[in-house]
Amino acid sequence: MIHLHITSWILGLVLFFAAYYLHNSGSAKPFKIVHMILRVFYILIIISGVTVLLSVSVLNAEYIIKGLSGLWLIALMEMILVRLKKGKNVRGFWIQLIIALVLVLLLGWRLPLGVLHM
Repeated sequence: MIHLHITSWILGLVLFFAAYYLHNSGSAKPFKIVHMILRVFYILIIISGVTVLLSVSVLNAEYIIKGLSGLWLIALMEMILVRLKKGKNVRGFWIQLIIALVLVLLLGWRLPLGVLHM
């Protein structure tokens, strides 16, 4: 299940940046399609993340922080795309996204189920 979770995250990030660049290029219909596919990946990420979290034998605060940071990251990705579509400012959300992404990646590599321990 950890491989599904990591793959979903990677594809989710690729789709997020693809949607961002499609919006900036003015392609409304392709942006909408990629954004909807990205929303399906949000669901995959959350379901696989909860499954991985439930499979952990010793649940400590780091896992909970990583899970909450992952949810925060998904929320930020969605808020950035929706606010872009509405023409609103997204600078603060980009700063939060970078912080959340760094936190999730650092905890993902550090924790026993992370990339370095597969």
